[in-house]
Amino acid sequence: MYRSIKSSQFRYLNTITRLKSSATVQLKDSNGDSGATNQNKPPQAKMESFSVAKRGNFFQPEAQLENQYLGDAPLRGYLQRVVPKEVLAKISPDLERFGHRVATDIYKLGRECELNPPSHQKYDAWGNKVDELITCQAWKTQHRIAAQEGLVSIAYERKFGPWSRVYQSAKLYLYAPSSGLYGCPLAMTDGALQTIDRFDKTDRHPILSERAWPRLMSRDPDQFWTSGQWMTERKGGSDVAAGTETLAVPQDDGTYKLYGYKWFSSATDSNMSLTLARIVDQNGQVMEGTKGLSMFYLEIRKPDGSLNGIDIQTLKNKLGTRQLPTAELLLDGTKAHLISQPGRGVAKIADMLTITRLHNTISAVAGMRRIISLARDYARRRVAFGKLIGDHSMHMQTMARMEVETRGALLMMMEASRLLGLDECKMASEDDLLVLRILTPLMKLYTAKQCVAVTSEGLECFGGQGYIEDTGLPSQLRDAQVLPIWEGTTNILSLDVLRSITKTNGKVLEVFFKDIRRRIVAAAKSGNEDVHRSCLSANISVNKLTKFLENVAGKEPTVLEVAARDFAYSLSRTYIAALLLEHASWSEATPQDVTAAVRWCDKDLCPVVTNHVHGEYSLKSIHMDKCLVMDGYTDKPLSKM
Repeated sequence: MYRSIKSSQFRYLNTITRLKSSATVQLKDSNGDSGATNQNKPPQAKMESFSVAKRGNFFQPEAQLENQYLGDAPLRGYLQRVVPKEVLAKISPDLERFGHRVATDIYKLGRECELNPPSHQKYDAWGNKVDELITCQAWKTQHRIAAQEGLVSIAYERKFGPWSRVYQSAKLYLYAPSSGLYGCPLAMTDGALQTIDRFDKTDRHPILSERAWPRLMSRDPDQFWTSGQWMTERKGGSDVAAGTETLAVPQDDGTYKLYGYKWFSSATDSNMSLTLARIVDQNGQVMEGTKGLSMFYLEIRKPDGSLNGIDIQTLKNKLGTRQLPTAELLLDGTKAHLISQPGRGVAKIADMLTITRLHNTISAVAGMRRIISLARDYARRRVAFGKLIGDHSMHMQTMARMEVETRGALLMMMEASRLLGLDECKMASEDDLLVLRILTPLMKLYTAKQCVAVTSEGLECFGGQGYIEDTGLPSQLRDAQVLPIWEGTTNILSLDVLRSITKTNGKVLEVFFKDIRRRIVAAAKSGNEDVHRSCLSANISVNKLTKFLENVAGKEPTVLEVAARDFAYSLSRTYIAALLLEHASWSEATPQDVTAAVRWCDKDLCPVVTNHVHGEYSLKSIHMDKCLVMDGYTDKPLSKM
């Protein structure tokens, strides 16, 4: 046994043994005198006898945030290229100031929200039902900051016309990763304002104009309201037509009382909410399906501060977004106002979804940027194998790939914001509106999946520390996972892309491809050979997509449906390619801009065609998909989830 130990190991064991034998545990008497065994030793020896194990003298410096606006070259480059100079001169100082705040005081508040999640007190100490929703002080402070900074109101004050939405998106992008998830109630507040704004003024319920609008728009923290968005019920989320069971009973005063169960109600501490319900007619009957759904406005509390016929059942125990109070709510006679035409509730949701899906995209792109910002700072602080990890080529290659993904996603987000701004100011062309229609589901589904992948890769940049909750890094990945789920999963939104094509008889796709080609043609004239080569790749992708649609047209509908996800990815990648090439051909583009565009175009821009060639959408392949998944499954489960 001992012969198998190397000589160096044996010497190490001997050293440890000597150290143990020489160590003497001493106890002091009540007068502070040492024990007899130590009385004759010199002072230095006495100190050594009382010495304890040291932690060592190395402590890894943690990653730090810089000004998040000044450190974001792609964002500043986009704004410089696209936003009029006179507008940029006015908004840039505010973005720079805010870029400092989100890296300092707001960042600390966001971390406090993570460490102090909301709680629900059902009863008081004497058994009285109180249904109190408790949030931390940092969460309340985020509310005040959101109002003061105009994080919602900027888009509706329209001080800068159509560029107001671009300005707001840039500011929300800086804010989101430091917000402690307060960006979620802001998203739904923005959606509520958009819904109200889209009503014809002659059709708008007075309570929206007189009570909701001025509070949702306010920059006064004491007046500012946030809004909830209660659509999801027990039967599910995306299929609201089949899943909505809440009933609306008419009252003599023109209001309604709602009865139902809202399964997933985020930002439960909001002041108001928009929700769907089915109106009960005089015979006690309701209309099923989409045509039976109407939109209602309700306030969470009565004037006396008590809940408005709302019973908080429980707070959701979620994987991430723990900072955000999300609850199951029983509506038991909740007073509400009908704000849509009867049966037109789903139509009004469309306006709201454009906004919330944009916010989802903003959170996704912001999450990617934040993990890269931290990781690149850490790369200049962490030493491994004799040099900074930022000097290891493979580490920089990994981060460069993350950067390319983030730059592409940023341009997609900002272009959608620009188009929305035009639409809101009634300056959008018919083509602009069609591009925005298909871009909305595309950007949401694609950037959400990007964010999960990039954030996961980003945690690896910190090694073991990326897995330690105390660093605050793991919460970024947990929070990212909600993005592909909230406001429509990837598959649901892929089908929405197909729906947009069908409803416009293909017009939306025709205009979308025209927009891509326009950007590619312009970029190809830049004179840069690398850009020109990449323009050819992007143009080939458009041609492949066109041919793919021709090949599957008229075939079994299941074929296109099963290809919908890959088709949506292909549209997204090709569109991002055009945006990156356009930016790279700008007169003030940097070598980094060109590199990002070239590397993006070097990837498979058209996975739907690649997979089609491999036969992945054939009826045989569709059949085998199910066979693979269900292989070995029995209908006799032994336990529940």
